[in-house]
This record gives sequence, C-alpha cells and structure tokens, in this order.
Amino acid sequence: MTFIAEDLAVTSPWSSMPTGEKLAESAQPAPARKPSALPEAEITRLNDEIVTALKTVYDPEIPADIYEIGLIYRIDIADDRTVKVDMSLTSPNCPSAQELPVMVQNAVSTVPGVGKVDVSVVWDPPWDPSRMSEEARVVLNML
Repeated sequence: MTFIAEDLAVTSPWSSMPTGEKLAESAQPAPARKPSALPEAEITRLNDEIVTALKTVYDPEIPADIYEIGLIYRIDIADDRTVKVDMSLTSPNCPSAQELPVMVQNAVSTVPGVGKVDVSVVWDPPWDPSRMSEEARVVLNML
C-alpha cells in the first residue's frame, strides 16, 4: 500500500479514490498496484499509527513536527510489512540532515506490526513552505 503526499493518498487496491488525511501538496498519485495481502483495516491501522509516530519527530530547529511541516512525501507499506518512507528536508544544508532520517526510522519502527523500515531523503519535489499544514503555520506564526 502506498500513501503519498497530496491527500496522504492512501491508494487502496479496492478503490480508485484516495482516502486519508492530507500529508502535503505536490506529490504524484500512487501508481495502481495489485491488491494487498494485508486486510484494508490493518493497512489503515498501520498508516494511522505510522502518522502518529511521525508526529513525534521534531526538527530540532523548528517547533513543529516533521509531518505537519510537510517533510514526509510518501509512506509505502508492503505485504511483508516493510515500510518505506520518502522524506525531504527544508534545505540540503539542513544541520539535522543526518539525524532526522534516523529519528523517522526509529519512530516508525515503534509501531506494532511494522517490519523493516527504510527511510530515503528525496529532493524532488523540493520542499517549500506551501507543503506545511495549517497547524504548522499557526505554530510557526506564518498565517
């Protein structure tokens, strides 16, 4: 199952419509995939708990979590419960570039039922403040 930015497109094999909460603004829809071996309820549970775990990770220099800042671009849950996360950073020169992916991996690994966790830092599309949620904008006084 792939969850991608732009509505946190929970791409379900049983529906052509994405479901879930908003993750960020400009990612592409997930490609069509074969039906998952995991029950839809389990995929939803894993996704919800992964997002909750990601919301515990804060950039040390920004008083908002990385999920609300819009740094998480994609969450992919495989049939074997391997989770792949594509994330970005606010800048290639981010002083936390080494520690944030490890923090994401550790947070996602705490979710019951998750297998191996692979975190990749991606730069396309580049992060910009338009990816932030309204909640993050309020916290950062950017309204």
